[in-house]
Amino acid sequence: MGQSGGGTVRLRRGLTAAMLVAAGVGALAAQDNVFRVNVRLVRILATVKNTAGQLVGDLGKSDFQVFDNGVPQELAVFEHHTEQPLSISLMIDTSASTGIDLRYETDSVNKFLRALFKEGNPQDAVHLYSFNYDTSELTGFTRRTDLLERALKGLHSDGGTSLYDALSFASESLEGREGRHVVVVVTDGGDTTSAKTYRQALEAAQMADAVIYPVLVVPVTNDPGRNTGGEHALVTLAQGTAGRVFEPTLGEALDQAFTDILRELRTQYLLAYYPKNLPPAKDRFHRLEVKLRRPDLRVLSRSGYYGDAEQAAGGWKPAR
Repeated sequence: MGQSGGGTVRLRRGLTAAMLVAAGVGALAAQDNVFRVNVRLVRILATVKNTAGQLVGDLGKSDFQVFDNGVPQELAVFEHHTEQPLSISLMIDTSASTGIDLRYETDSVNKFLRALFKEGNPQDAVHLYSFNYDTSELTGFTRRTDLLERALKGLHSDGGTSLYDALSFASESLEGREGRHVVVVVTDGGDTTSAKTYRQALEAAQMADAVIYPVLVVPVTNDPGRNTGGEHALVTLAQGTAGRVFEPTLGEALDQAFTDILRELRTQYLLAYYPKNLPPAKDRFHRLEVKLRRPDLRVLSRSGYYGDAEQAAGGWKPAR
């Protein structure tokens, strides 16, 4: 992957690390909400809302309880409104079905980018892709809005929709980067031409510890003409990574969707702990559960990871 150049690099379909992952981690296929960690410290990003759906960002460490395979854990790190750097893979659907709506979508994306870089961590960066039948890397990770805006202006719609291929490529680009990993995908429907499957796309995002935020642009609100199956797949992809789907129409509603994504990213809690007192397990999957002491609030977080607990030695061996 490039760094911050403005050239377009055509990516070859079907040759991603997700294929190797699928072969080496068979147990992952049985778990939809699973993440893998490669460090001793287990990190959890959490979003908290009240019963009205409003974000709650003023909780303290004592408000949270974390359980690893049912065993309570002691938080070693707690940050509210965490400023851990954001690495965002931003994907724009340029398939033929986007048509005349593409200009409105890129206008809203530009507003999102300017707001993202105006505040937050100075290491926040965006990796821009477009996708139709193929996936194209438009920039590497960059903070240069001029490069990003120039790339967006050159987009045009054509071809099918290889959404799952694009998600796999975008997720892999996030692996190894510090801080929080996010995939934002702007699309109008489901997959039609991918070599990858839904399962492989989800696994790639899980292996990258990435949260998926689909922005499902729905200019047609009645059922005829809508890809309801594809929309449902996007919902389950988001849920499987602790994200959520936004379903705006064009114009102000689309602008608001990007504003809401940015607000959620700025209101996340970071919880982290060193696993202790874990009983021997038959498999390497660890079920995570985050609870709040306040019953009027709900929390959204990842539900598990893979790792080895070495109880006899009193230590912790992370997944490899």
